Amino acid sequence: MRRTFIAAALSAAMLLPGLGFAKTFKWTSQGDILTLDPHSQNEGLNIAANLWVYDPLVKYNEKYEVVPSLATSWERINPTTMRFKLRPNVKFQDGTPFTADDVVFSLKRAMAPSSQFKSYVAGISDVVAVDPLTVDVITAGPNPVLLRQLPSLGIMSKAWAEKNNAALPQDFNKKEESFSARNAMGTGPYKLKSREVDIKTVYVENPDWWGKPTKTGNVTEIVYTPIKQNATRTAALLSGEVDFVLDPPAQDLDRLRKQVNVLDGNEYRTIFIAMDVKSPELKYSNIKGKNPLADVRVREALYRAIDIEAIKKSVMRGMSLPTGAMISPQVNGYSEALGKRVPYDPVKARELLKEAGYDNNLEFTIDCPNNRYINDEAICQAVVAMWAKIGVKTKLNAMPRATFFPKLANGDTSIYLFGWGVPTFDAYYTLESLIRTKGTGASGAFNYGGYSNPKVDALIDAIKTETDDAKRTAMIQEALSIHAKEFGAIPLHDQIIPWAMKKNVKMIHRPDNRPVIEWIRID
Repeated sequence: MRRTFIAAALSAAMLLPGLGFAKTFKWTSQGDILTLDPHSQNEGLNIAANLWVYDPLVKYNEKYEVVPSLATSWERINPTTMRFKLRPNVKFQDGTPFTADDVVFSLKRAMAPSSQFKSYVAGISDVVAVDPLTVDVITAGPNPVLLRQLPSLGIMSKAWAEKNNAALPQDFNKKEESFSARNAMGTGPYKLKSREVDIKTVYVENPDWWGKPTKTGNVTEIVYTPIKQNATRTAALLSGEVDFVLDPPAQDLDRLRKQVNVLDGNEYRTIFIAMDVKSPELKYSNIKGKNPLADVRVREALYRAIDIEAIKKSVMRGMSLPTGAMISPQVNGYSEALGKRVPYDPVKARELLKEAGYDNNLEFTIDCPNNRYINDEAICQAVVAMWAKIGVKTKLNAMPRATFFPKLANGDTSIYLFGWGVPTFDAYYTLESLIRTKGTGASGAFNYGGYSNPKVDALIDAIKTETDDAKRTAMIQEALSIHAKEFGAIPLHDQIIPWAMKKNVKMIHRPDNRPVIEWIRID
């Protein structure tokens, strides 16, 4: 009788959501999580991992609609003030209560000079606690995309941060160490269990998470192990060592499709080449006393020399969408006209270089990550070979993204490969971060090449507060068009991101390339 009862209980535990056996989700990609500080590094994998621990005020559902998270409701009480009502009876993972003070602290923390999350607080002038469960977010003017800025901003415990000398974000670009870089304290679905940099990071389910009653997945433990080598990641999945590979190598996809599940989808990330157009002398170049990349003819020549269809076929194995735009089709402001590339024309490219005075005498170094984007180093290798055909000698400097991003942020580059996703699904995020003249806060925060055009700046400033959709879209397209005609950057393609997983893993593919673990089911 007792044996029958135990068997019945075990069967019920396997069937009932929330009562099943513990499920460990083991996964990998080519690079490690950079930091556990939720406001330090604005990078896709980093944000995904931090949002397992840190809940935002609002989040996206499966359809990318803004839905409640730590805020249960919101209303615009005047053109520049949004009032958020906060979820009651929520506690941080150390048992301290979540209040409006934590929201004020976190949003203002994201505005700090050492934060790379300024793009998500762009336009916010103040954050005020009205009462313990009410917060007003005040903007400098009407902000049509405020709600879509907030899903990537995790809310941190003010008391925990202050206690551990982490009131300011870790300055990753200056290689600063901080308590928040290796420890975490949020209200989210998972808690940090252990952290071994570049080896393994483990999270366990937060049993007191406020959202647990509506959790659709059954993962109770997350084990993330970075694996740099393409072949090794593939082998780890096929052998069952891991359940999921975020970035399966393009060359292995045909084999993987026969043995595991592969989900394909377009990412909202555009891969492009940016150039130092501002410095009086180009770094890492044989040309002294001037900057060849400040000449639009040189930039156009480099663009025209790239055979993007060859990169799509040979490097990306068809898994890319060539583009002439700095935003992907999912992003508000995109148009087919913007997406049309300047034609591949190496003969014209040589003519432009000769006209500019650089006929077979231009050398420089391109910086490239080797573990951030799909086939990033291979893309750079292909581009280097294509530029060689027009007489440009290019040295490839490939490095891990943990070294790459600080190098760019410190201005130590002349030309580089970069990728930019748009989590707000609105072009303002790209315009403000990548194209506006570098200033304070979010203005040009990732404009490492120094592109600047006063007319474009004026358009971006107007876009920030324009609430008429038609006018706003027209201004977005005008700003992007001016930047394109000046060859302010060289767009390459939008990523198509395949996710590869064992057949017993059920996941929802997302264009932000961020796995939401609380949605995952392992059968």
